[in-house]
Amino acid sequence: QVHLEASGGGLAQAGGSLRLSCAASGFTFSDYAMAWARQAPGKGFEWVAIIKADGSFTYYADSVKGRFTASRDNARNTLYLQMNSLKPEDTALYLCAKDWDAHGTAWYTHPPAADSWGQGTQVTVST
Repeated sequence: QVHLEASGGGLAQAGGSLRLSCAASGFTFSDYAMAWARQAPGKGFEWVAIIKADGSFTYYADSVKGRFTASRDNARNTLYLQMNSLKPEDTALYLCAKDWDAHGTAWYTHPPAADSWGQGTQVTVST
């Protein structure tokens, strides 16, 4: 059974940084692309980043390019999201997700859809 547990959220000031983690179990982590999505208050879900299974390429939302970096440690079955230069508009519930394949197919789904979702971790950025 797939289990995804996100952590690392919290309160940050604008311009600050946070690092989210997503611990995965129940499947062969290195075989699948992994994703971060977010839902801001009163808004729908949006993809933040999807990283291919081997870590060779990452898709990023335009709103986070140059500020956020997704990475993965396939030996530790863990997905990360380093968030720098945070803005108040980054305030959202952040969720990790497992893609259907190694290539990042989920990136092309709108609204975001994935094979499995974890519970979220709240990020709040103050001015």
